[in-house]
Amino acid sequence: MYESNYQTLARICAEKSVIRHVSQHRKADGSLDIEGNLKIWNNAIAQFDQIPLWKDGAPNYDGRDPLQPQPSIIFVPAQNGGGRRGTVIVAHGGGFESRTGCEGMHAAKWFCDAGFNAAILTYRLKPYSRHDAMADMQRAIRLLRAEKDALEITDRVAAMGFSAGGMLSANCATHFDAGDPRAGDPVQRQSCRPDAVVLGYGAFAFCGLPGGFFVDPFSDTVRNPFVASKEELIYFAPEVNITVHTPPFFIWQTNSDDPRHSFALGQALTAVGIPFEMHLFPEGVHGLALADGNNDLAMDLPHVARWAELCAEWLREQGI
Repeated sequence: MYESNYQTLARICAEKSVIRHVSQHRKADGSLDIEGNLKIWNNAIAQFDQIPLWKDGAPNYDGRDPLQPQPSIIFVPAQNGGGRRGTVIVAHGGGFESRTGCEGMHAAKWFCDAGFNAAILTYRLKPYSRHDAMADMQRAIRLLRAEKDALEITDRVAAMGFSAGGMLSANCATHFDAGDPRAGDPVQRQSCRPDAVVLGYGAFAFCGLPGGFFVDPFSDTVRNPFVASKEELIYFAPEVNITVHTPPFFIWQTNSDDPRHSFALGQALTAVGIPFEMHLFPEGVHGLALADGNNDLAMDLPHVARWAELCAEWLREQGI
């Protein structure tokens, strides 16, 4: 089932049709070309057999942005996996306002080729809230478990994200529930706790850093572009929401993104005894995706690219 999605994904990756060089990210007036970016993603996902996250439409989805479709996943079955396997949900970055295609499509193909099922997530962006985006990933986790027999997968799910998608994955690792057994919707009866989390260069530790980049910790004024209030800043900072029920983490980034983000999260995970693996690379910049040249920066860094192999080994150890 959905085998044709792999063929479509392989073609799109070969064509590099979702890669847009950084030199083309802005319009002539210097503003970000969000419309052009979203059209590239929309044209790509329209070629797949998609699974809507809600059959009757997502809660709070109102079509306020015509370039944002209903949230969905593209399920892509594992290649050379052998037997039922878990699934890696892949969430692109883009600052919650655009979609970095290589972080969704190219990363998903790599992990499919490595023997994992993948689910490419299209989640809501601004003007929708981060709570809406988080609800989309939580629903994707529940949906995969509810449909595990139809998809011929196990109920093991990893949340993988890059940049904003990494922030989203970390939020789903720290805010989850076991499902509602009384829900009329069978999907909502499933847990939305991921079994493992992979964070690729997500700038997330806004409370853990000494003062943070955007906020005076003793002020109620928030100057963080990713949150609307002090309450949201605390809610969406994973390093202050770790519990004994938090799943294991795989964390990687380049030092240009300030490794204190990862240090802060690693320290919080250590304090509660949550297992994690961390890789901090001295070379490279934000947005590398697989670091194999197939990214908007056209950067090919073989040493950094090893993160994917290390991650695949780690995911297997987590039973994904």
